[in-house]
Amino acid sequence: MNANELRGKTPDQLREDLVTFKKEQFNLRFQQATGQLENTAQIRKARRNAARVLTILNQKAADAAKSEA
Repeated sequence: MNANELRGKTPDQLREDLVTFKKEQFNLRFQQATGQLENTAQIRKARRNAARVLTILNQKAADAAKSEA
């Protein structure tokens, strides 16, 4: 998921995506701990996707605060 796709979403949709990525990250960490994870790069992707969503949420919040003032 790239940032341009995320910018077109509403904050509620972004929060849902964030929950999804956090759950995916948890499941991947659990698989790694039990020795079932084959592709460790998936953890990095999930972590970065979650960070990307948080960045877009923060940008939207800053834009909303700026437009109110």
